[in-house]
Amino acid sequence: MKRIIFTILTLFCVFGLTACGNTQSNNTAVSEASVQADTQQSKTDADSSVAGEDKALIDDKTLVSGASENTDGSVKNTIVVYFSATGTTKGVAERIADVTNADLFEIVPAEPYTSADLDWNDKNSRTTIEMNDQNARPEILDDTISFDGYSTVYIGYPIWWGDAPRIMSTFVEAHDFNGLTVIPFCTSGGSGIGRSGSNLASQAGSGNWLDGDRLDAGISEEELGTWINSLS
Repeated sequence: MKRIIFTILTLFCVFGLTACGNTQSNNTAVSEASVQADTQQSKTDADSSVAGEDKALIDDKTLVSGASENTDGSVKNTIVVYFSATGTTKGVAERIADVTNADLFEIVPAEPYTSADLDWNDKNSRTTIEMNDQNARPEILDDTISFDGYSTVYIGYPIWWGDAPRIMSTFVEAHDFNGLTVIPFCTSGGSGIGRSGSNLASQAGSGNWLDGDRLDAGISEEELGTWINSLS
């Protein structure tokens, strides 16, 4: 009798262990499925994020591949192109864009200028060497800009050694300004625009270039409006 009871208990234990094993296997399978699902969802989310970023980059390109649109659907006809080594010209360019409802395009050097490069007291600094060489043409990082749809182009730059930086020559020589009114403007510690605008006009070889002017770093939008109106 004891042997029969012992046998029955043994069978119960075996069935119990088997059930536990199956439950654990099922739980493991569920866990693995959950991990796979989470991984797939993360990948999907990541792909969606990248796709969104790519679309944003494509949308940003509309500012350099031709005139963009205003909120009312009309096409902008003015663009402000500028080079700014220290941020001074950039500030003025942004205010001009605000006043004229224009697009913006920054000329970015392939090799950024350091503080040492901008030391005009150093005869061996990069800018001193460039400005002493009429044929120097610093490379632009990304020059994928089209003037399609525009009628007016403002071109801004700082004054270096009495002239426009050589990177401006790189830019104007690479583009066609036919049919465009081009308005140069500069910023400086005190020097006027001089012949920098006319020099760029000669290098461009196309476009209707106006005289342009030197603009103070702190010029207000009201003052800019007065200056812009005086050009017409």
